[in-house]
Amino acid sequence: MQEYIINALIAAGIAIFISIIIGPFIIPFLSQLKLGQNIRMEGPKSHYVKAGTPTMGGIMIITAVLASSFIMVGANTEALTAVLVMLAFGGVGFWDDYIKIVLKRSLGLRAREKLGLQLLIGIFLGVLLVFYFDRGTDVIIPFVGTSVNLGAFYIPFLVFVMLATANGVNLTDGIDGLAAGVTFFVALGFGLISLITSHYGLAVFCGALAGACLGFFIFNRYPARVFMGDTGSMALGGAIAAVAALTKSEIALVIIGGVYVIETLSVIIQVIIYQTTGKRIFLMSPLHHHFELKGWPEPKIIVRFWIIAIILAMIGLSTLKVR
Repeated sequence: MQEYIINALIAAGIAIFISIIIGPFIIPFLSQLKLGQNIRMEGPKSHYVKAGTPTMGGIMIITAVLASSFIMVGANTEALTAVLVMLAFGGVGFWDDYIKIVLKRSLGLRAREKLGLQLLIGIFLGVLLVFYFDRGTDVIIPFVGTSVNLGAFYIPFLVFVMLATANGVNLTDGIDGLAAGVTFFVALGFGLISLITSHYGLAVFCGALAGACLGFFIFNRYPARVFMGDTGSMALGGAIAAVAALTKSEIALVIIGGVYVIETLSVIIQVIIYQTTGKRIFLMSPLHHHFELKGWPEPKIIVRFWIIAIILAMIGLSTLKVR
């Protein structure tokens, strides 16, 4: 196991190095193409100054993970599967960004188009895992370590996990450095799970993913020089969900990726309450915007959410018992 821990650390280092090297080239390139972020007028006024900041910087994350994974794990089947899922979800995000930024259609892909593409990717992964990898249809239950066989319900369950995670990361990506930082800790958590469950190729992939997030954060920290866009958030969500599925820890993802869950629930609760009562429980959703409108500076919100992400990752790891 020690060898794979070292390999994961090297993969993280390579991904950080690549991010730092390509950042100064990609960011000006995105600026020249006028791929600047559009800011919602109904959002926090502090965001108005961010208009025009280059987006689609998720290309940096994807490139760093691809290169690092190729160097460190090569043709490992599980790691390759996670990479392909990351690329597929990143492709959906890229298309969404392209429509919003380049074609100037503010809403990007229509909801049914985006969900339809994500649905197809999820179904494909489910079929691949069950019938090619012979993964089975069981999932590990945290705290007790036993497995529950979902049978024919596994693929629909996996599709839900994939869609929820990808869109949860997307919702979390609302202020500088938040999604990159939270996903760094989530990737570390799943790297440890991969080691514990002997999925060593995935452990190295998670190292690359964590390193890419950390390298991207250098340019995405407050005040951000670049945003990841849906290109990055969708890719990160797909990658994390794929690792969870391959390690049978989809339920543990609810805990380890708890920040994504909290952000998503804040949106759902806001919509339900507003539609039923006409009132808002939060000043704005997702939740990080609520604290912005309460006057919290972005760095304070980011650090608090990171602390929550660390605590949830530790709780998630402590509940994992593999028999």
